[in-house]
Amino acid sequence: MPSMKDLQGRDRPTWCPGCGDHGVLNAVKLAMVNYNIEPHQLLIVTGIGCGSKLPQYMWVNGLHTLHGRDIPIATGAKLANHKLYVMTVSGDGNTYGMGLSHLLHAARRNINITSVVQNNQVYGLTKGQYSPTSETGTVTKTSPPPAGAIEQPVRPLALALIAGATFVARGFAKDPRYLADIIGKALMHRGYALIDVLQPCVTFNRVNTYDWYSERVYKVEEQPGGYDPTDFAAALEKAQEWGDRIPIGILYQVERPTYEDHLPAIREQSLVELGVHRDMAELERLKREFM
Repeated sequence: MPSMKDLQGRDRPTWCPGCGDHGVLNAVKLAMVNYNIEPHQLLIVTGIGCGSKLPQYMWVNGLHTLHGRDIPIATGAKLANHKLYVMTVSGDGNTYGMGLSHLLHAARRNINITSVVQNNQVYGLTKGQYSPTSETGTVTKTSPPPAGAIEQPVRPLALALIAGATFVARGFAKDPRYLADIIGKALMHRGYALIDVLQPCVTFNRVNTYDWYSERVYKVEEQPGGYDPTDFAAALEKAQEWGDRIPIGILYQVERPTYEDHLPAIREQSLVELGVHRDMAELERLKREFM
């Protein structure tokens, strides 16, 4: 079983002091400890953005890709070795902007990967432009007053549900232990899992702060009457609840066959276990043909 110390990376985070990414990093490591996931068993694929630096700061397999392209890369890795835990970690600009179509297709295919999206409602790495999840009227460098952002914000959890995701949840960076439990359950889930994380940007978003969220978030399982995460209609209602009250927790979880379950060639064995003949000369010829 790994310990938090075992998962400590050699590089120190360059995130701003107080950034919500610190809480997400601790939650990912804690989930690995709690669910006994060794570093060699997990691959974290990232795109571009502050949060996409996460695997650089822990001892784990990491693959840094292009902006918005982490989900298709993760899909390929999972199909090549579906016995590997595969997770994407990135921000709202990366996943709900450039990468949104990849998220929707992963959800409808029920690719067996987990996406953790640090949602701070701005492009933090490029100094605070409004993002796909910024509320209408948000004033930034690229959405000046008096109108601010003129677009309707993306509601990612509702989109994922409609697309067919089988695990949809929301966490809060201020509560890494609760978030770690959600991440662990998502990694154990067979199918596509989306975890939207309320992750304050302390430098460029002075509205959606830790205090702002703390006054509003509540855990769905603690509401009067309890909560049934298999109820699609209830999940869709919770996914659209935003403002004075914001639900966190596992909003929806059901089982249905994954994408690889439909592929006889890899249903029982991953491609890496099939002993596919590798003609290195032919691979070299193909590589040169496309270079």
